[in-house]
Amino acid sequence: MNKILVVDDNLPTLKQIGVQLSENYDVSLAKSGALALHICMQEKPDLILLDIEMPGMDGFETLKRLRLNRYLGSIPVIFLTGNHNTETEVRGLQSGARDFIAKPVEKNILIHRIELHLRFSSYQARLESQVVKLSDSVALSFAELIECRDENTGGHVARTSTYVGILGRKLIDMGLFSDELTLTDLNMMVRAAPFHDIGKIAVSDRVLLKPDSLDDDEFIAMKRHTVIGEEILENMLARTPTQHYLHYAKQIAGSHHERFDGKGYPRGLKGDTIPLCGRIMAVADVYDALVADRVYRRGMKHIEAYGIITGGRDTMFDGRIVDAFEAIHEELAEIARNLAYSARELNRSA
Repeated sequence: MNKILVVDDNLPTLKQIGVQLSENYDVSLAKSGALALHICMQEKPDLILLDIEMPGMDGFETLKRLRLNRYLGSIPVIFLTGNHNTETEVRGLQSGARDFIAKPVEKNILIHRIELHLRFSSYQARLESQVVKLSDSVALSFAELIECRDENTGGHVARTSTYVGILGRKLIDMGLFSDELTLTDLNMMVRAAPFHDIGKIAVSDRVLLKPDSLDDDEFIAMKRHTVIGEEILENMLARTPTQHYLHYAKQIAGSHHERFDGKGYPRGLKGDTIPLCGRIMAVADVYDALVADRVYRRGMKHIEAYGIITGGRDTMFDGRIVDAFEAIHEELAEIARNLAYSARELNRSA
């Protein structure tokens, strides 16, 4: 059942509309713009009926604040007004309202308009989902192409993206980083994770494919993949500013080799100055690097990698993310086994 939020400072009108809609929708009522914003954050509605003329925060200001919120900005809003004129209608449409309904409200018109905009929003959501899937497929293929340059064809990109998602969900369940880690943020991080090593495209094969330890100059060249990746993604974001996940991709590329104790690279960031997405990616990336097979060595057993990750608490890694890792490490081990097996089968058939 679709959720409808009705916002009006006139209590009789508010209750009347609530009764009219209650048979067909899950209805919430708010008598002010501030209360409406609070309800939206707690339980995102599918559509909002918003009165314009309210004391304090009027309908225009409420809509403005909704549109500034990334989580709430796409909710369709229909203005309710008893003062319906051309100037008000133009201002409302320019503010992002989908439609106007004059008060007093006639039930059949109200339901018809609501259904029209709910169907449109549903179609728009499906279309956007298809575009996202296509975009992510192209991005993943590009990231895997870069991955193949260092002969790491075992699905590192797919595994680390999966680990980021599982670690992030556990952090949310644990109530950590609630001011910067919502499900929306996590979805962006998972989409961004495949780009973490995009800067390797600019690292020479001599360095990238060297089977022995890198000398000092070679290691400096390898470390530059972080800032190069950051620059590439910053340019991509500048060209497509609506692709918000690229903001996380840029941060991940530039910070996933930083250490919590400040001894990482490229900038020696320390503690919470390292972006959260980079700290989560660091655990996912190192875990996969430890357990995955390489051309020059076999992967470690999970228990060995587990010891290294947990031993890096508050030095290599943020201890809170290590806590999440500990809580779900067996799930990560199972995923590592399954995805590694799938990659081996793919390589045999190639």
